[in-house]
Amino acid sequence: MGAGLRYVALSPNLLRVILRAALFGFAGVSVLALLPLIAKSHPEGGSLLFGGLLGCFGIGAIMGAMFNPRIRESFDNEIVIRVAFLGFALAAAILGQTQSVWLHALAMLPAGASWVLALSLFNVTVQLSTPRWVVARALALYQTATFGGMAAGSWIWGSVAGAQGLGTALTMAGAFLAAGALVGLWFRAPEFGKADLDPANRFQEPALRLDLRGRSGPIMIMVDYRIAQKDVPEFLRLMQKRRNIRRRDGARNWALLRDLEHPDLWSESYHIATWDEYVRHNLRRTKSDAEVTAELRALHIGEGDPVVHRMIERHSVSLQDDVPLVGKLEVP
Repeated sequence: MGAGLRYVALSPNLLRVILRAALFGFAGVSVLALLPLIAKSHPEGGSLLFGGLLGCFGIGAIMGAMFNPRIRESFDNEIVIRVAFLGFALAAAILGQTQSVWLHALAMLPAGASWVLALSLFNVTVQLSTPRWVVARALALYQTATFGGMAAGSWIWGSVAGAQGLGTALTMAGAFLAAGALVGLWFRAPEFGKADLDPANRFQEPALRLDLRGRSGPIMIMVDYRIAQKDVPEFLRLMQKRRNIRRRDGARNWALLRDLEHPDLWSESYHIATWDEYVRHNLRRTKSDAEVTAELRALHIGEGDPVVHRMIERHSVSLQDDVPLVGKLEVP
């Protein structure tokens, strides 16, 4: 669970989708939560009218599902999400500001279509923007945020309707939905499929000379680079990406060091709790992440690849070596 929370928190695109889904659930649920009161507000209202309005919502949802593939092929994800927010906002405004049964029935059609378009797109975006190792946890967080928003919205819009009236509650919910569409001007929904999230499968566990166990640790990693002065700006740009990737996949206390006497020598350092976690950390690397590694290696002007130091930490000093060697060291 901690790994899933960390991955989502350090993935801006994924976090953006989840927060907008929570906003959509919070404001959009107002129509469904207050639908019994809408039906009851009509003189001829009752269970039959409630069922009819709910049926119109269902017809709209079916229509949205039918045209969903064609719409997603024709428009960017952000455009589809904005249309869904605005379609639901229009439906909420009509329900809150008019008294016509027919207008209410017609308003439920775009509401149903917008409901399917938005939630299905949010769901697919989360799945296709997340590596396989963490996709179930990301979906769980997405559903928690969405349905948590719906639960909170049902309570809040019901309270507003009780205190200020049904029309006010629906109009306010419509304003929240319109604001959700405007948020996309600054926080666009990502286009899924652009990053290759398949495992890179390039890591080979090194042969260790110390007899470590899987739970041995903490482990400190240092990677040494030699970077020409002209390449420093590009190196720092790539290291910004590298830092986010490392932390997202489980690294702690990440730091970038520069030698004071040899300015072309840089060292990337970070900590992992145990050796097993270090292995998992490397196995989580995707092909998209590996592109950053390849670009950093291309900037390295030292002989061979950047040198990797893998060390186990001791926070106290005992008189005996508590980590035995594997075999015997060869004396040159």
